[in-house]
Amino acid sequence: MLNSTTTIAAIATAPGKGGVGIVRISGPLALSIAINICQNKLIDRKAVFSGFYHPQSDTLLDEGIALFFRGPNSFTGEDVVELQGHGGPVILDMLLDACIQAGATHAKAGEFSERAFLNNKIDLTQAEAIADLIDSSSKASAKNAIQSLQGAFSKEINRLLGKVIDLRTFVEAAIDFPDEEIDFISESNVSSKLKTIIEQIEKVFQEANQGRMLQEGMNVVIAGKPNAGKSSLLNSLAGQETAIVTPIAGTTRDIIREKIVIDGLPIHITDTAGIHKSADIVEQEGIKRAKKAIETADAVLLVIDSQNSQDTHDDLLQNIDSETKLTRIFNKIDLIGHPPRIQETATSTDIFVSAETEEGIDLLKAHLTKNLGLQQSESKFSARRRHISALENAKNAALTGLNQLEHHGAAELLAEDLRYCQQSLSEITGQFTSDDLLGEIFSSFCIGK
Repeated sequence: MLNSTTTIAAIATAPGKGGVGIVRISGPLALSIAINICQNKLIDRKAVFSGFYHPQSDTLLDEGIALFFRGPNSFTGEDVVELQGHGGPVILDMLLDACIQAGATHAKAGEFSERAFLNNKIDLTQAEAIADLIDSSSKASAKNAIQSLQGAFSKEINRLLGKVIDLRTFVEAAIDFPDEEIDFISESNVSSKLKTIIEQIEKVFQEANQGRMLQEGMNVVIAGKPNAGKSSLLNSLAGQETAIVTPIAGTTRDIIREKIVIDGLPIHITDTAGIHKSADIVEQEGIKRAKKAIETADAVLLVIDSQNSQDTHDDLLQNIDSETKLTRIFNKIDLIGHPPRIQETATSTDIFVSAETEEGIDLLKAHLTKNLGLQQSESKFSARRRHISALENAKNAALTGLNQLEHHGAAELLAEDLRYCQQSLSEITGQFTSDDLLGEIFSSFCIGK
């Protein structure tokens, strides 16, 4: 438990005017500060209508409802008081100042949630889910965030951790008895159990990656040669004139980003400079940024002018990672009289569209949501990039351990890989973490949350 000697206070409602505004107080002095301001007796978990007074001048600032939650039965695990008054920014600032004058200190970003985590009221994935729920840009991402807040993601990780710990404990125990006639490692089928763990990590990884893309949005990069119609495609997907379009090749020289929502799913579309050889210094920088955007994309739409469909695009394809989903967009079909359609090949999906007339754009939107990893039904919780990285590390450690066991019979090395696998999974829920990571996570929260 966190034994904090400081009492923090902050405005817990959004900036601006509203019918109700809340100032939240948490810490050992929360109740005494609230009694000083309310000049009234507060009862645990009972709403009390009261005036709010400045503790020094005894001036009436506002009136409203005071709610007291005695620790550890509160959000933070400490004594918590919420003063619910009128939602004017000036009134709330005056009420917060009264709390500070009475002995509280200004809360840092995310400090209430951080105290809840440190007091074991929530784990780290649940704490992050609070911020994800606030930042949700679609119904699907909000649904996943509330599932994580209720512990859905944590349960999956803890289930995996239990199996890894059990296997690690057995392997280390077997190592301690090397002179026994029985080969405990082989007899207990450790290899099979480890393969099952790897499969389960992969399953959680897929679900977490779905949740991550639903929360953060899929990063889709539009790439191609100059004048292929990349900017026109961006404008058509966005439904507005976001990018400048001219017949002159090389009009787009920098990265242009637009966020769109298709069927409730957030997608970040990035238009890039046409990739080709250029002596222009500004254009060279644009091409450099385009290649960097391609390297970090979840999916790439390679735009090809249907009038020159035999272009190889070798210089562009070499920048696309094998894990990145690639779709070839044959644009300008209106100029050659071809109908819109989707065509599956052995190496890619080809979609024939006209960004100018918007023929086939509906096919492209459906493809983005259904075939590029944003199926709503496959995600059960929200996740972040650090969770994805930790799951990848856990899986790689387990695979390395499996290789050490099956090809070298090295149980000692297997035990070390299982320890690293356990540590990587523990980082997700915060069972094993660093102060630097906590600072980075909670600094992105709202003040008062």
